[in-house]
Amino acid sequence: RRQRQMCIRDSPKEEASMEQATIIGIDLAKRTFQLHGAAADGSVAFRKKLPRERVLLFLAAQPPAVVAMEACGSAHHWGREITALGHTVKLMPPIYVKPFVKRQKNDMADAEAIAEAVSRPTMRFVAVKAAEQQGQGMLFRTRDLLVRQRTQSINALRGHLAEFGVVAPKGPARVDGLAQAVADETVALPGMVRELARLLLGQIAELGEKIGTLEKDIRRRAPQDEQIARLMTIPGVGAICATAVQAFCPSMAAFQSGRNFAAWLGLTPKQHSTGGKTRLGRTSKMGQCDIRRLLIIGASAVVTWAGRKGPPQGSWLARMMMAKEPRMVVVVALANKMARAAWALTVRETTYRDPDAA
Repeated sequence: RRQRQMCIRDSPKEEASMEQATIIGIDLAKRTFQLHGAAADGSVAFRKKLPRERVLLFLAAQPPAVVAMEACGSAHHWGREITALGHTVKLMPPIYVKPFVKRQKNDMADAEAIAEAVSRPTMRFVAVKAAEQQGQGMLFRTRDLLVRQRTQSINALRGHLAEFGVVAPKGPARVDGLAQAVADETVALPGMVRELARLLLGQIAELGEKIGTLEKDIRRRAPQDEQIARLMTIPGVGAICATAVQAFCPSMAAFQSGRNFAAWLGLTPKQHSTGGKTRLGRTSKMGQCDIRRLLIIGASAVVTWAGRKGPPQGSWLARMMMAKEPRMVVVVALANKMARAAWALTVRETTYRDPDAA
């Protein structure tokens, strides 16, 4: 029976039907990929399970079609490779594909759901990133990983030394106090504790040097890029935040307005409206978390500086602070304005101008 099914699968009738596929859904994997071909009327043209090495060879023999995939790991790489073959690549968020899976979940059902989801006129797609853009994203995420590892090492050192009466505040700037306590022979620390503390201090120093090297590289590259230099004119947006915007955001032309871009970042209220009544809750936090976090950090720095030096008279920030709104409400609202400004500067290709001064 299995031999008969293999003969039917490789029959000339199926080879002829493969040429009629206008949509090809691919369920990505590490080794074995599942392909689902759909004709113009939505009928099944073919179902194929191919190893990784044969995917591009098979697609190269197909006429130009819409190739759909989920925007998951390695999707952008395959998108670039398949686009070079003459196909139109469409990437979709996996959460938007899930409702089209029928009953049981398997590779065949996933590939069919991908092919069906891409045919919906209201489907939202993810732009295929260039290799250089993904390289910038890797630079940012590598620095972020090293920062987390340094924070983990500092907290571990603080926790261990606290058991022996050596207490220090949080933050990398307070590590010197811990190093002095470890080097001070008058502090009652067992020899093993002192030796292990020096080991952690060496690891913290090494991570700090690597982080500094990456930050210098980011700040060196930032002024050379016109878009990044334009974003850095926004108050609260530095080289790291501007680099993250360019690395992780699709083309700004894909957003109709700055509010849509802010909503994509998760900086707009979450709706729970019904019966014509609008109910807005807290920020949705449904978008790109790295850029949202950096914008909020930058906005917090601007609010802190305004609290010390005083905001410009008659400015939006001054009115918000005079209204005595909660600090985080002001910070998130300012981050929303910064996101809208980033969209406007990129689309209009101009630099930031203070609206209050204007």
